[in-house]
Amino acid sequence: MAELRTLATSDHPNKSDRNKCSPISLDQEVVQRLSVPFSGRIRGGMRPGKKIIVMGIVNPEPDSFDISLACGCGTVDEAPPTDVALELCVKFEYLQFLRKACVSGTWGDAEKLIPYFPFIEDQPFRIEIRCELLRFRVFVDGHQLFDFYHRVQSLLDIDTLRINGSLTITKLG
Repeated sequence: MAELRTLATSDHPNKSDRNKCSPISLDQEVVQRLSVPFSGRIRGGMRPGKKIIVMGIVNPEPDSFDISLACGCGTVDEAPPTDVALELCVKFEYLQFLRKACVSGTWGDAEKLIPYFPFIEDQPFRIEIRCELLRFRVFVDGHQLFDFYHRVQSLLDIDTLRINGSLTITKLG
């Protein structure tokens, strides 16, 4: 099973190391480390065949939430990294599931087209992001929703998962 590293929080036994990443096995139930906002390292970066699974529950009366695959492990409060390979942004007011990338500090245009809006307030969901040679393939609740072609060319540099917004994370894989 894949392994993520979460950022140490202020309740970490060694507070002086709070900006370092600590390992967490994804098959463990570690609810206190899955709080939102979440930032964790993707061990070994991304590569074709690797997948990220985010399971959660949409908050009641949600505004939005986002999931990002980024280059570089920073703290949750820091400015975003220079390169974000994929940012998924769910906006409930407009029933949109946007995706975009940031390369060398410049954000590209958001892609908006989806066959349907798959999220319902106060309901569970499962997002699977599959990395392929040329693209990410995104599934929600087992249904393929869209492809997003790589803008960041070095897949191994994509080593950070960030999650924020109107959701509760129940499991990462």
